[in-house]
Amino acid sequence: MSNSLQIIHASGSIFVTGTDTDIGKTVISAALTLALDGSYWKPVQAGLEGGGDSAAVQRMTALPNFRIHRPAYELRIPRSPHEAAHREGVRITLSDFILPKERRFLVVEGAGGALVPMNDESLMADLMAHLGLPVLLVARSGLGTINHTLLSIEALRQRGLELLGVVMNGAPDAANRQAIEHYGKVRVIAEVPVLASLSPQSISALAKRLRQALDALE
Repeated sequence: MSNSLQIIHASGSIFVTGTDTDIGKTVISAALTLALDGSYWKPVQAGLEGGGDSAAVQRMTALPNFRIHRPAYELRIPRSPHEAAHREGVRITLSDFILPKERRFLVVEGAGGALVPMNDESLMADLMAHLGLPVLLVARSGLGTINHTLLSIEALRQRGLELLGVVMNGAPDAANRQAIEHYGKVRVIAEVPVLASLSPQSISALAKRLRQALDALE
C-alpha cells in the first residue's frame, strides 16, 4: 500500500470517483475540500437541476465562489456524460480538460464511476489519466460493495492510475472493509456515515473526521 498522505501532499490535487452514481462522491468531495483547505472542480456536469454538484458543494461548504471552479462541460440532462452530450449536440473532447490554476489544494470530482463513458472512445478513467491525478475511490459500506469496489480498483489499476485508497460511505461493516483491503490490496482510509442533513455544520464535522483519518496515515 502506498503512503496516501504523502501522495496527497505531493500531487496538490486528487480525483474523487465512485463505484456507482449516488454513492456519496459529492458529499465526500465537499468535506475533503474543507479538510484540505482546498478548492473544488467538477470537470463535467451532467444534470443541472439545483445548479448541479458545484452549487451543491458551495451550499454544503459555504466556500466563496472563487474556490468553486466552473465545469469544462455543463450538460442539462442527468445521464451519462456521453449520452447527455449526444442528446444536446455536444462533443466532449479530453483535450478540453485543463486543471484550473489554483494555489490551494484541488479536489476534482468525476461523474458517476470509473468506467462511465465520456464520448465514443474515452471513459472517466481516461480523464483521470489525462489529468494525471491520484484517485480516491468512494464506495458504499453495505451488501454488494465488495464486488463493485474490487471491479473499480481493477479498472483503475489496469490503466496505471495511482489509487490513494477507499472511503466507505454508510454504516461500518468490518467484514466488508477487511475484504476490500485484503483482496483489493488497498487502504480503507475512512468509514463515514450517511449524513442526515447536508448543512455547512454537518459537512464541517465530516471534514474534521476525514482530516483525522488522513493525519492518522502518517
